[in-house]
Amino acid sequence: MEIVGEVEESLKELRDCFKSGRTRSVKWRKTQITALLQLLHDKEDVIFEALRQDLGKHPVESYRDEVGVVIRSADNALSCVEKWMAPKKNHIPLLFFPGSGEVLSEPLGVVLIFSSWNIPVALSLDPLIGAISAGNVVVLKPSEHAPHCSSFLANTLPQYLDSKAIKVIEGGSDVCELLLQQKWDKIFYTGNPRVASIVMSAAANNLTPVTLELGGKCPAILDSLPSSSEFWMAAKRIAGGKWGTCCGQACIAIDYVLVEEKFASVLIDSLKKTIRKFFGDNPIESKVTARIVNKHQFKRLCNLLEEPQVRASIVHGGSVDEENMFIEPTILLDPPLNSQIMTEEIFGPLLPIITVNKIQESIEFINSRPKPLAIYAFTKDETFKRTILSETSSGSVTFNDTLIQFICDGLPFGGVGQSGIGRYHGKYSFETFSHEKAVMHRNLCLEIEPRYPPWNNFKMQFIRLAYKLNYFGLLLHMLGLKRYN
Repeated sequence: MEIVGEVEESLKELRDCFKSGRTRSVKWRKTQITALLQLLHDKEDVIFEALRQDLGKHPVESYRDEVGVVIRSADNALSCVEKWMAPKKNHIPLLFFPGSGEVLSEPLGVVLIFSSWNIPVALSLDPLIGAISAGNVVVLKPSEHAPHCSSFLANTLPQYLDSKAIKVIEGGSDVCELLLQQKWDKIFYTGNPRVASIVMSAAANNLTPVTLELGGKCPAILDSLPSSSEFWMAAKRIAGGKWGTCCGQACIAIDYVLVEEKFASVLIDSLKKTIRKFFGDNPIESKVTARIVNKHQFKRLCNLLEEPQVRASIVHGGSVDEENMFIEPTILLDPPLNSQIMTEEIFGPLLPIITVNKIQESIEFINSRPKPLAIYAFTKDETFKRTILSETSSGSVTFNDTLIQFICDGLPFGGVGQSGIGRYHGKYSFETFSHEKAVMHRNLCLEIEPRYPPWNNFKMQFIRLAYKLNYFGLLLHMLGLKRYN
């Protein structure tokens, strides 16, 4: 009952704060974003330690994927928020002369953000920046599976941000269920499709809009490349896109690679060399790779390797260390397509390589599965690039690299179909947490009488012409200066 009271009291304070209008001013928005930047500066080492305890992340990885991402997002919002807030003049047809139109961005209200455990700082604070930029009040629910990061956010954010407008509520599934029973003006969820369906069902009870940032089996397509150096670079970026971020526990990590059979052995050899270069001969001792988040996820990944035909397809790695929650970077060649490792999102350091006769077959392979969050394609063939863009559907497509689309504020980030609903990052975050209100301005000095009853044939003809011609053209026609065909 204590948590019920905390939630109800928090929501009342948030609603009162929003009604007061304090979050709508540009000053308030900039003050909060500036304070968040100060937090990141003051508490960088504390954040690094929390990420090490929860996920075993190295400080460099923590800065690249978490702290640096949020600083970049906050700096961008700080410099652009006034421009984003400014009313946008829109073209109005001359039919409505004299008149003008504009679009005003207004905050949605009381927002609920569910963040994920795999990138627990950035996936909490990046959406929060968007919600603040748009002028909302917020409840942030961090993932209980990253307890040190959750505790850090709950204890530290109130020291820097407006505690009447931004609140952190910790807890497990019972708290999530309680929060979903409340009425919100927006729910932003990052996680898996199973929980997303629960979130969406609960939101439907109050017709609450949702943004769902999910995942999926993100493929990489490796076409033939004209030089060995380019092939090596592609292999290096594939390895980085699989094992270089949270040990493969990322929604945008490569899930499997499609390559022509004749190039498979060269790719495997290149990946093995890259793994040794990244992590040394004994990756568990390198201390530069994250670990599996908990025993449940560790067991799930081990189960993917237990099928005899899957284990037989391992061409590199496969060793596990339950005590240290570590699974070696593992490469599999052509595991059964109906096995769990090829039907479920892997979310770990296991990389299947699927061979095809011709790389064009990869299009059909991808289209036979749910729409992925990202497609990575390594090719210099412009025709093949256009084919990928026109004949596949995914949240994003990145050519000749991996993961970098996530940190590009100028591009929207989000999924399609089973990989998500909605988008964010940069201005798209502001738009996600805003309502664009259409405003029409007219005056009282001129009237178009045929818009009113009583109806007659002349008014019917006038209205037909009005919809087909602009207002100026209609006047010319009525004056006999322009013939209507």
